[in-house]
Amino acid sequence: MRSIRVAAIGAVTLSLALAVSACGGGSSTGGGGSNDSPKTLTYWASNQGASIAVDKKVLKPELDKFEKQTGIRVKLEVIPWSELLNRILTATTSGQGPDVLNIGNTWSASLQASGALLSWDDKNFGGIGGKDRFVDSALGSTGVKGEDPAAVPLYSMAYALYYNKKMFADAGIAKPPATWDEVVADGKKLSKDGKWGLGAEGANLSENIHQVFVLAKQHGADFFTADGKPDFTSDGAVTAIKQYVDLMAKDKIIAPGNAEYAQNQSLSDFAKGKTAMVLWQTASATFASLGMKDDEWGVAPAPVRSGTPGTGTAVNSMVAGINLAVFKNTDNHDGAVKFVKFMTGDAEQKILNKAYGSIPPVKAAQSDPAFNTQATAALRDTLAKSAEALPQVADESQFETSVGTAVKELFADAAAGRPVTTASVKAKLEKAQQQMPAK
Repeated sequence: MRSIRVAAIGAVTLSLALAVSACGGGSSTGGGGSNDSPKTLTYWASNQGASIAVDKKVLKPELDKFEKQTGIRVKLEVIPWSELLNRILTATTSGQGPDVLNIGNTWSASLQASGALLSWDDKNFGGIGGKDRFVDSALGSTGVKGEDPAAVPLYSMAYALYYNKKMFADAGIAKPPATWDEVVADGKKLSKDGKWGLGAEGANLSENIHQVFVLAKQHGADFFTADGKPDFTSDGAVTAIKQYVDLMAKDKIIAPGNAEYAQNQSLSDFAKGKTAMVLWQTASATFASLGMKDDEWGVAPAPVRSGTPGTGTAVNSMVAGINLAVFKNTDNHDGAVKFVKFMTGDAEQKILNKAYGSIPPVKAAQSDPAFNTQATAALRDTLAKSAEALPQVADESQFETSVGTAVKELFADAAAGRPVTTASVKAKLEKAQQQMPAK
């Protein structure tokens, strides 16, 4: 999922959402909802571009195209990531939500457990061309394994290391780092004269989770047990989080100010030449919107501890992406399915994923040459070989909030010059685990 979001559940908790399933009215379709309002749809889109205005510019012509084809008018609202999860959870409890919505793929299992979303069984998938149109890695982040998916893949993404070619050349660095030791060594050479080696979004809870999830994998740890129970305080998890925060606290290759970043400021710094590297998903379109030319930056696989990216402890990205979901109580069930079919059609997948620099989760659309450029080839390779999905468990969104906040607080400690120790990291994680729903 895209990293500018902040998964802050706040006063609206998932446990409340789990207690209430949205209930439909009107003439039943057999799968929930009705067709009482067949001429309109409401669509909540996530903020994928450099701004909400950019998203509207991308999406409005496509929605007009859908209306021309079907006669169904789509009312669009683009919602910032900092608000999206709260808005969705409120809608699951009140039953007053959109017909169709974008969700971060890591939320799929949590929202599936609420019972508010339409299940994509064989019949519903048949209405959009079948499940086998989609790549397996994207389908793996649509809900709990063994259950009908709660959403359909829309955009696929993976993390990569982006680097400023001129800053590397000026520092005498011939190639991008492949391991974390090399990231630190190169970062120290680059961190001088008011510039920094690496950018980060220390106050972005989801970005924190994405990074420490991968690092935990590299240290042989998971944040959940096989039966879905939280396990935040293992040695591997503690080591992973300390390693990440130490990039600021000990290695000093991340600027202290990054502890407060949560809304793409690290990408702006990178585009302005203030930082030389950034770990991000699908950044090329944002760089262009910020005035950076394609030949000014390079992209390489995200780092591993040693060797080359792969499976197991060589994982170097989470499976990132956006899924398209339908509220079960929609009053335009058939129109909503038509809209999902339209948005995931081969032609539309090429248009939308080109605009956002992401990868189509639809197999046929990936054949377009646009998805084999410098910007996308590394992402495709990572998704195919070395990315792993975040846990598809009901408590995943609460995990993002509790552990993401712990990492945010540790970055704040580092920025203030307070020591970040193994004991302090473990204490934060113990507190985070206590905040999880009781099993």
